[in-house]
Amino acid sequence: MFTGIIQAVGQIETVEKLGDGLRLHIHAGKLDMSDVQLGDSIALQGACMTVVAMTPTHFSIDISAESLNKTTGLDKAGFVNLEKALRFNDRLGGHLVSGHVDGMGEVVTFEQVQTDSSAGSWHLMIKAPLSLAKYLAYKGSIVVNGTSLTVNQIEDVANGCLMHINLIPHTLENTTLQYLKAGSIVNLEVDLIARYVERMMSAQSV
Repeated sequence: MFTGIIQAVGQIETVEKLGDGLRLHIHAGKLDMSDVQLGDSIALQGACMTVVAMTPTHFSIDISAESLNKTTGLDKAGFVNLEKALRFNDRLGGHLVSGHVDGMGEVVTFEQVQTDSSAGSWHLMIKAPLSLAKYLAYKGSIVVNGTSLTVNQIEDVANGCLMHINLIPHTLENTTLQYLKAGSIVNLEVDLIARYVERMMSAQSV
């Protein structure tokens, strides 16, 4: 489990073909690797992966074809959000995050809110697929590329759902969300509780 609070921005430096998947070699950036062991879980762009090799500054993970098909941003060199798995004595600063990507969305709008200050918030609008629309709610939680965020507005459309999110400068400065633009594809994970509620409601109707 994770919290959606990004601990560092790392960088996929090299990508190797490995069977039907890939092995990624990642620079950990400012991530504290002192307590990481082989077999530990680290979330990359919101996807839970297993450490298969490591040094004090780097680690490697293997990613299957199935995971590659269900995610974006993990098949080539580039910056990635990093978070180590949650421990029982950790603060839950974001919300409970499984590290299992539910689907991919597309950035529709990403622009700074017009204010008198240059340090204002940013408006991010993402189109989520129809399959995830029922899990999205006003003031509910959503994970975007591993980052726990709050949905400020939703608009149901014919083939999906538009969700509006406000980002403060601190979030942009410390995550890969700063690199988003219209047309970017992002990893999405819906709220864990919303999934269970939907399951209970659908089971009762049978």
